[in-house]
Amino acid sequence: MEKRNLGNSGISIVPFVFGGNVFGWTIDEPTSFSILDAYVDLGFDCIDTADVYSTWVPGHEGGESETIIGNWLKKSGKRDKIILATKVGSQMGNGKKGLSKAYIIEEVEQSLKRLQTDYIDLYQSHKDDNDTPLQETLEAYDQLIKQGKVRTIGASNYTADRLQEALQISNKHNLPAYVSLQPEYNLYDREGYEKDLEALCRKENVGVITYFSIASGFLTGKYRNEDDLNKSKRGGGIKKYLNDRGYRILEALDQVASEYQTTPAAVSLAWVIARPGITAPIASATSVQQLEEITKSVSLNLGQEAIQQLTEASKY
Repeated sequence: MEKRNLGNSGISIVPFVFGGNVFGWTIDEPTSFSILDAYVDLGFDCIDTADVYSTWVPGHEGGESETIIGNWLKKSGKRDKIILATKVGSQMGNGKKGLSKAYIIEEVEQSLKRLQTDYIDLYQSHKDDNDTPLQETLEAYDQLIKQGKVRTIGASNYTADRLQEALQISNKHNLPAYVSLQPEYNLYDREGYEKDLEALCRKENVGVITYFSIASGFLTGKYRNEDDLNKSKRGGGIKKYLNDRGYRILEALDQVASEYQTTPAAVSLAWVIARPGITAPIASATSVQQLEEITKSVSLNLGQEAIQQLTEASKY
């Protein structure tokens, strides 16, 4: 299977990343294990999670996703088959958040412990922290890389200006640089990334790993009206897509999926994969069957006509 370089990190991955936010939230540990086993058996190699997954579930305090992944790594012995990505900086409760040096150095130990590994391949700043100088954050990562606890670093939810500034500070002070960015990006949510971030990431060779790549499930086609919003725990976030543009995108997805004899979800991910400068989309599954369906996106190779049809239908 094709692999793509993650920026200039020296790490390459298959252009599909499994989103670990579902572990311990919409699926339990045994189901998570079976999906992770199937994922590796299908030839895929990158898993993305965060310390904050899944604090939003009543009774959870964060770290549940990392814990399940760690338990699976220990049981399966597949650490060497996985590029492991996690994040730091989001609100964990009790004032635990941000990208200060002290907090990163403390929080990485918690992630390593939960993940039951001695290193993280890609450690990412989950969201920008305007209260901490960028240089301080990068110095923390420098220390972790020198200690062998982290291989490389990425950013998530940064504006183009702040990402550019961080890259300049890395260059000026000989500090590790962000090799990747995680922006929200899919056929519907295009404008934010394309207007400000796309040109910068391509110019600076920053790998792009997109989140909400199927728009919280809207682009699977299973939500066609407001009555459908009760179909899953994530349905509440779909309502904003139920408009003329959203329906136009679904219609184009239906046509291309029919032509390629596949699903709208696989087509929408294949469109992201085909976008210049994209390393991989992140997507999740709650069953092995669902996983098999969405990972078909990697081998779909949409023709130029299909890509153009989708790009036109989703224009903003």
